[in-house]
Amino acid sequence: MAETNHTDVQANGILFRYFLVCILLLFVVGGIVFCIADIVFVEKKEWLKIAERERNRIPDRIIIPNRGNIYSSDGRLIATSFPRYRIFMDFRGEAIDTLAFYQKPKTSKKKKPDSAAIADAKKNGVDSLAFYLSEKFNKDENTIKKELKEAFKKKMKRYKIYDRYISYTDLKEIRQFPFIRLGKNRSGFIEETFVERQRPFGSLASRTIGDVFTRLDSLGQTQGRNGLELQYDTILRGKPGVKSIRREAGVWREMPIIEAENGMDIRSTIDIEIQDITERALLNELRRTNAESGSIIIMEVKTGEIKAITNMERTVSGYREDMNYAVASMTEPGSTFKTASIMVALEDGVCTPDEMIETGNGVYDYLKNNRPIRDHNAAKGGYGRIPVEEVIWQSSNVGMAKIILKGYEHDPMKFINGLERIGLMEDLRVGIVGAGRSLIRKPGDKGWSKASLPWLSFGYETQIPPIYMLAFYNAIANDGKMMRPLFVKEILKEGKTVEHFPPEVVRASICSGRTLRIVQDMLTGAVEQGTGRPAYSPLIRIAGKTGTAQIAQKGSYQGTGHQVSFAGYFPADKPVYSCIAVIRRPSPTFYPSGGAMSGGVVKNVAEKIFAAQTKLDVKKMAVDSLAVLLPAPKAGEGKALRKVLNELDIKTDRKEMESPWALASVNGDRVKLNDIHIREGAVPRVTGMGAKDAVYLLENAGLRVSLSGRGRVVSQSIQPGQQVNRGQTITITLR
Repeated sequence: MAETNHTDVQANGILFRYFLVCILLLFVVGGIVFCIADIVFVEKKEWLKIAERERNRIPDRIIIPNRGNIYSSDGRLIATSFPRYRIFMDFRGEAIDTLAFYQKPKTSKKKKPDSAAIADAKKNGVDSLAFYLSEKFNKDENTIKKELKEAFKKKMKRYKIYDRYISYTDLKEIRQFPFIRLGKNRSGFIEETFVERQRPFGSLASRTIGDVFTRLDSLGQTQGRNGLELQYDTILRGKPGVKSIRREAGVWREMPIIEAENGMDIRSTIDIEIQDITERALLNELRRTNAESGSIIIMEVKTGEIKAITNMERTVSGYREDMNYAVASMTEPGSTFKTASIMVALEDGVCTPDEMIETGNGVYDYLKNNRPIRDHNAAKGGYGRIPVEEVIWQSSNVGMAKIILKGYEHDPMKFINGLERIGLMEDLRVGIVGAGRSLIRKPGDKGWSKASLPWLSFGYETQIPPIYMLAFYNAIANDGKMMRPLFVKEILKEGKTVEHFPPEVVRASICSGRTLRIVQDMLTGAVEQGTGRPAYSPLIRIAGKTGTAQIAQKGSYQGTGHQVSFAGYFPADKPVYSCIAVIRRPSPTFYPSGGAMSGGVVKNVAEKIFAAQTKLDVKKMAVDSLAVLLPAPKAGEGKALRKVLNELDIKTDRKEMESPWALASVNGDRVKLNDIHIREGAVPRVTGMGAKDAVYLLENAGLRVSLSGRGRVVSQSIQPGQQVNRGQTITITLR
């Protein structure tokens, strides 16, 4: 009995819990039903609005900022951006409208399609699309149609509609073409945006200005590739924005969420005129010598601003800018380095300008088992015994090696310290990505030997980019003050200066004033009396030093060619510009000469810059004895003639005229006016007049006029003063 009661109690407990669960489920179901009813009946309108808004919304898109421009020193545009597009069709989508693609003119076996049917076909489908594409891109319509059908059949992912970039104007037009205008989903039309960096002045300084990648990155921005474009990429590229595209009142509208911030502009130090002069001069010499490559840099002495920089390399299609050798080339400079060596030696008191050095026959066998040091004229017997200054003038390797060995043979590190003291190893922080830096071998370095010191003295055992060597020569021209090379003057935003880059002094003095004056005289003598003679100009005084070095390749100098250079400044007395020109591997048919090749380029550049910047006061110029002081006026209406002469501030000999017509002639510094008397019924005198006045007078007198020539009347077929026969033809000759 007790056991039965226990079972009943247990069953009742289960039923009670089951009942509670059912009650809870009823509450949940009731809540759901209530919410559904609330949404369907109470909140219906609000949720319909939200659904409509979401249906009419396109995912947010990036607003591409405009990349900043690059300007020349005088504000002329030298690099700017234009959007360009590539167009494709993706035929893989399930939404591609097959019926629309294959739509053709309606026809029957008995009747060919009429003009209306053909016109309708040209509004729809592959036939009409091929027609419009053929008209747009001047291609065969049948070929395009065949390619489109084949691509559609194969469900190609990226059928290329056109091989080249197109403009935004072209893109807008193509979006309205048949089939494509159905939309991206139904047509598979794809457009890819690229940015083309255009340069209004062509290739001028193109390697220094740099390039950008045409394809946009994941943020829809351009990226600098090299040169100033890469160095100042974060400034030029700007910041992208975000826009929402919604459909409102049946119209799609763009609503910016975050505004794009356009890139800032930069104003470079490049002078377009000087850049053009240097590029032409270098290019002419490279073509003449069939050289492999060449570089030239022009720097403003007082500021360090780079006014021109050109790098040219020979290619299959001709010379073009490829690598920025001027700032990145790590090669041995050759004899232009001798100026640094002699400066250290003079500063340390190792020698004096007039001290005599024995160079012998031009061959110096310093170490028996080593390569002998040779002068360029060794085959002619060398220079013999010459003063130190002439060692620089004549660029004697033997003389230079002996001077440096005399002072530093037992303490090479003292010489290295001297090179560092004069700024040759200074970090110039050149504002170009990939720029090199001076590397000078010293005791303890790999490869240093007893022979290193004399070879270092004339430009071997070291690697110095041309811009570093130029900065050193610029310091000589700038009274010893070394300037950091500047490529950018300021950063601009909407035409206003955001940041200005003033001239920066890297080293206040590279040597004493006494040493500096000696070196300056040596450089002037090198051009006027030494190996730099080809750079001598009767128009502008140039100072500088030539350099010729064999190019090392895999540790060997055999058959590797030469690099010739010239570094200096002009005008020598009051320097305005410094310059370095480097030519690599000229044709073996030419004797490698830093003076004749690179020096000739510098001379050409200096003279043209001098001519372009010379301003003459016209008032102080001597009067040309053959010059026409006053124009010869034509005869004609006196009132109009006098008005023109008064406007030109030309004096006349008469204030009042009896006749309304006047004959004009030049008389010294004024114009003489004589009356032309017109008598009724008589043929008027028209010689000296222009065609307009002559024809007016003659036709007014009743004559028919025949003209021959142009200019002013020199003769008339009927003499003036004769009686007029109305309707008679008179011929006037103008010249």
